[in-house]
Amino acid sequence: MAAYFFKRVLYGIPVLFVVATLTFFIMRWAPGGPFDTEKKLPPEIVANIEAKYHLDQPAVVQYLLYIKGLASGDLGPSYKYIGRDVSDIISDTFPVSVVLGLSALMVVVFVGIPAGMASAYWQGSPVDRGVVFAATLGISVPSFVLGTVLIWGLSHQLHWFPPALWEGPKHIILPAIALGAPFAGYIARLTRSAILETLSADYVRTARAKGLSEPVILFKHVLKNSMSPVVSVLGPLTAGLVTGSFVVEFIFSIPGMGRFFITAVTNRDYPLIMGVTLVYSVLIVLANIVVDMIYAWLDPRVSV
Repeated sequence: MAAYFFKRVLYGIPVLFVVATLTFFIMRWAPGGPFDTEKKLPPEIVANIEAKYHLDQPAVVQYLLYIKGLASGDLGPSYKYIGRDVSDIISDTFPVSVVLGLSALMVVVFVGIPAGMASAYWQGSPVDRGVVFAATLGISVPSFVLGTVLIWGLSHQLHWFPPALWEGPKHIILPAIALGAPFAGYIARLTRSAILETLSADYVRTARAKGLSEPVILFKHVLKNSMSPVVSVLGPLTAGLVTGSFVVEFIFSIPGMGRFFITAVTNRDYPLIMGVTLVYSVLIVLANIVVDMIYAWLDPRVSV
């Protein structure tokens, strides 16, 4: 298994290389530049700034310089956060985004999967209709709307949770719910469909005919054989939760990586955009590797 993991990591390196190359040249080909929106500066100062960051060089030369720095672990300086390297910004903000993303993932897993199981097992019952309604509502309501409602209701009206900032465990709950609820609804619907299909399988009827208890049938035979589509979604979803929480981070004033990514895009901060994109790509590659390993555990017919 360890050999498979490292082999897949090696396969992921060309993927990261392609992502870095495409991102780099797309940014350079797009109209405008990182210093176009600044206050009008004398041409001599603009020339000095561009020379400092090698922006006066052809795009290919800039690319080779970036790849050379990347090979040595240097993501370059930020154009907008003077005196700070991209690696420093990511190392300061990434742990916050990871904690928020994993907390939201717990909401997705521990709410979405049990809700989907209950909905499928009691198909057609009030429980089923309630779960389907809640899941549809969760999918339909955007995170920024849900976050605003949670702040108004649970913070300002009931005073149960702090409305913003990142100063302790109580500050994690509301943003984790706002970020994870839409995905929990999707996972609940996906789990429901997968379990309904498995419940109608012949081996489940055989297990019931043998007199096995319903909990044993549901958790030992049905759940494990229904998790493949759910696991395939949870892999990239985890990476998306960690790096795609910029709207929730903005609403709750959380000092995560997403806030810097927004400002990097609006300010055309090339090195910071590249750094965040590469972090996201690494997470996607690792998530897919973990998903494949879980596949092998769920279904021994899948070899790794």
